[in-house]
Amino acid sequence: MLDFFGDIGGAIMAPLYYVISAVLVGFHKLFGNVFGESSGVAWVLSIIGLTLVIRIALIPLFVKQIKSSRNMQLIQPKVRELQKKYGHDRERLAQETMKLYKDSGTNPFSSCLPILLQMPIFLALFRLIDQAAKDPSHERGLMTEQLNTQFGDAIFLGAKISDTFLNTDDMGVRVLAAVLVLAMTATTFLTQRQLMSKNMPADALSGPYAQQQKMLLYVLPVVFAVGGIAFPVGVLFYWTTSNLWTMGQQFYVIRNNPAPGTPAFAAKEERVKAKAARKGITLEPEVTEAPVVTEVKAPRQQPQRQTKAQRTKKKKR
Repeated sequence: MLDFFGDIGGAIMAPLYYVISAVLVGFHKLFGNVFGESSGVAWVLSIIGLTLVIRIALIPLFVKQIKSSRNMQLIQPKVRELQKKYGHDRERLAQETMKLYKDSGTNPFSSCLPILLQMPIFLALFRLIDQAAKDPSHERGLMTEQLNTQFGDAIFLGAKISDTFLNTDDMGVRVLAAVLVLAMTATTFLTQRQLMSKNMPADALSGPYAQQQKMLLYVLPVVFAVGGIAFPVGVLFYWTTSNLWTMGQQFYVIRNNPAPGTPAFAAKEERVKAKAARKGITLEPEVTEAPVVTEVKAPRQQPQRQTKAQRTKKKKR
């Protein structure tokens, strides 16, 4: 039974091995001509190149994630209103909440998409490095036996790319692995904290969504720290580079397109004012037109018709 599921998993991962190994080998040819084919520097730069290609491909999903996250922040007051209104009826509350998500174009799970889509890539790279170290003759994707040997034995800063914190007694290797694990953990924490401290309005810092974000702020770094000691050095380079990309990309989006009512939005307004002041430009405040009130006239009263005798009597007076 286990072999059956293993064969299915291998069939699913096979295309991914070809894609990842093709990008990896392509960068290795480029950097190998400069640093040498067996150089650890060439292989580390190839892993970083692979990471950048993957993250560039995920930019559309990142944009979707940012939009969904912003919508989640902005609709939190409405979510709390629904909770007050339908708190006694869980089924109705769930229905109304999902309707609100649909009407606002918000997907509460889209914030996890970039991480979820990277997991198969991460696993494939892990398997490629592990296989290269344990059995170079077993070829995956475009990784030949010669490339596997070079990949598994490549040394960077005194450590093999296939080494982990747990499978070595070399203190230098452990120090490098520990530094990479700490860097991976710190970048994960700082990225999430950056989002919460700068691009979340005050009224969104309470409620279920805020609690979920706070939980992720502390849980994800712990998960990466615990799991990181079992990751090969090459995988640690991949994940740390990916985290640095995420942090920089998120900083750019928050700085240039912040959500309304957030500290980042106020900071952007201050920058715009300061820039205008340096150029001697006076910014006119936005004028909101008052609503036009149309005067409603009373209906015209038609004079009552009088008889000939009444008109004659009135003239005599």
